[in-house]
Amino acid sequence: MPQMRPLDPAFPIDRQLAVDASNVVLVNLFTLEAADENSFLKAWQDDAAIMKRQPGFISTQLHRAIGDSPAYLNYAVWESTAAFRAAFTNPEFRAKLSAYPASAVASPHLFQKVAVPGVCVG
Repeated sequence: MPQMRPLDPAFPIDRQLAVDASNVVLVNLFTLEAADENSFLKAWQDDAAIMKRQPGFISTQLHRAIGDSPAYLNYAVWESTAAFRAAFTNPEFRAKLSAYPASAVASPHLFQKVAVPGVCVG
């Protein structure tokens, strides 16, 4: 299981899951040792396949940091925190977390779009 390190220690993912919101985006930053990249990618692929089958899942995308940094950023769009909470606590998903390499550190956080006039829509 990857180590969990909140992006915002004052409001970690377990507290975020208790907030009812719609149209949420999970942003999850992963750091790991370079030697573990292949096993990380396999573990991520397996758990993403589980998440894609869950009600309320909309989409996901994985990005790798440029250069020599073995950091990855995943974002996943969900219909609601309730849908994400159900998927995140799904026993099949939780069982797959043990496949992540020991060096992997996950920093998940939920967000909602913000409208900024003249720049972006909410």
